[in-house]
Amino acid sequence: MTDLPSIKKIYFLGIGGIGMSALARYFKYQGVEVSGYDKTKTPLTEELIKEGISVHYEEDISALAADIDLVVYTPAVPKEHKEYLYFIKNNFPIKKRSEVLGLITKDRYTIAVSGTHGKTTITSMIAHILKESKKDVISFIGGISKNYKSNLILSKENKIAVVEADEFDRSFLQLHPDIAIISSMDADHLDIYGNQNYLIDSFRMFANQTRKNGKIFFKKGLALNNLTTVAHTYSALENADYSAKDVQIKKGYFYFTISGPEGFDLPVKLGVPGLHNVENAIVASAVALNMGVKPNEIKKALASYTGVVRRFDYRIQKEKLIYIDDYAHHPQEIKACIQAARELYPDKKITGVFQPHLFSRTRDLIQGFAESLALLDELILLDIYPAREKPIEGVTSQMLCEKINMKNKMVCKKENLVEELIKRKLDVLITIGAGDIDQLVLPIEKSLLNMLKISQ
Repeated sequence: MTDLPSIKKIYFLGIGGIGMSALARYFKYQGVEVSGYDKTKTPLTEELIKEGISVHYEEDISALAADIDLVVYTPAVPKEHKEYLYFIKNNFPIKKRSEVLGLITKDRYTIAVSGTHGKTTITSMIAHILKESKKDVISFIGGISKNYKSNLILSKENKIAVVEADEFDRSFLQLHPDIAIISSMDADHLDIYGNQNYLIDSFRMFANQTRKNGKIFFKKGLALNNLTTVAHTYSALENADYSAKDVQIKKGYFYFTISGPEGFDLPVKLGVPGLHNVENAIVASAVALNMGVKPNEIKKALASYTGVVRRFDYRIQKEKLIYIDDYAHHPQEIKACIQAARELYPDKKITGVFQPHLFSRTRDLIQGFAESLALLDELILLDIYPAREKPIEGVTSQMLCEKINMKNKMVCKKENLVEELIKRKLDVLITIGAGDIDQLVLPIEKSLLNMLKISQ
């Protein structure tokens, strides 16, 4: 089943995932009857239901229609899942999410953003710049864009696709973009790749799948060689084809000049903090320039860009308390998040709550986690979120806690976290992680706001 226009009914196994839900919304927009399963009810699945998509939370074969044209699944769904086994046994057409994204983008001009971190922000930035400059763009984002309050951006004809190219399970090899971006190739998903060299080889393969006359943009310093397509580098700190100069912070905004080939200089203002976001803005602007967007349109779009939910996401911004929530789950992402907070609040105490994501990632990158988390003044560790994994003997948050060279640290149960935070004198609080820590954000926010009211 590769003829997407002929599909009348589509079913998603794991419909609540950020990438899966964007696809579900796309097919709903196309007039397809969309339904699906997810393990847990979340605000996102509730939104899908409000949009007319049927979602259930129990493994229930009796609830499945017999005339489903295509089943889409995510690798996070276990192979022993009752519904998955039913679809396989009864020869339903079934594809991974990445395969379907490859089919959707096959006949579109495609910009694909890859990297072990940074890709969600870059994707949403590029999509926002193109949308604001009246380009006919569709974008599948691995997070909820604050500007559009969705993980799917649509236009009239959706001629240009801006998508995240996910390296997990080598999913990005389903894509053949016109423009490929590679932001980072840090060791990650070693349960899939085994070692970083194989990961880098896979990124190189992805880059070399760029279509004829296409372009590659990658961060200066990445070990990418033997590329078969025209490539440009970018960096916020080094000389590169596209770089930044005169970086300043004024009242929470970043002001800098984007420099490019042939003496190109564009002074811009960016409302999302952190030097890593300066870098993200550089490559987003470089891509837009190569798409024919005028410099003034780029400047205006960057100034109005408001970011992605759970990416340095301000929940409380008061004189007495700052509360930021962030999706970071890799040591480099955590480091960038904490450094961004330090840049903005150099004289304040920073308390972090981190929920490690995956036993294998915690084990494989434990030294990196220990070094990044030690940049905090205080740390509260939650138990490891298992996601698709079974526990690994000896791999625990307590083991990670013992590796971190800092005085004020502890391991805390999720159910005790709000109580623990209320007891503390907080200046800047950051909740960090990609698991179900997001379910604690609203309770934390409400409790801290209530505490501020009482103290006034």
